[in-house]
Amino acid sequence: MRNFARRLIGQEAGDTKSYGAQIPAAFRGCEKLRLHLATFMGNAGFRTVLARALALSAREVPWLRVVRIKTDGPLERLDEFEAQLDRNDFTEGGEVLLAHLLGLLVAFIGASLTLRLVRDVWPKVPLDDLDFGEGNRG
Repeated sequence: MRNFARRLIGQEAGDTKSYGAQIPAAFRGCEKLRLHLATFMGNAGFRTVLARALALSAREVPWLRVVRIKTDGPLERLDEFEAQLDRNDFTEGGEVLLAHLLGLLVAFIGASLTLRLVRDVWPKVPLDDLDFGEGNRG
């Protein structure tokens, strides 16, 4: 799942004209998924899934413990850490968070629907070689 998240973040890093370009590329994927998923599950539903992904991620990336989720779902306090952290550490936080978010989506709605959702949000990202076997969930 980390490789999948890395691929999506790479797509975001090259896309500076899309919605949310002011959001760091490492976390833009979460925002794009929020905008798409809120249509189906509402802001509260997305916020709940993102909160779980954030809790799981904070075990691996301790600085994520102080990142907060606004009531309507976006992440806040990222700008503080982007300025303080090494670029690789900051990007790793986004990668881990997106990987956990995608993993939770696969667990809740299945790989097929998750891939369809990702295809809607990132139509140019190649997805044919993905494998969501048990070894790739984290």
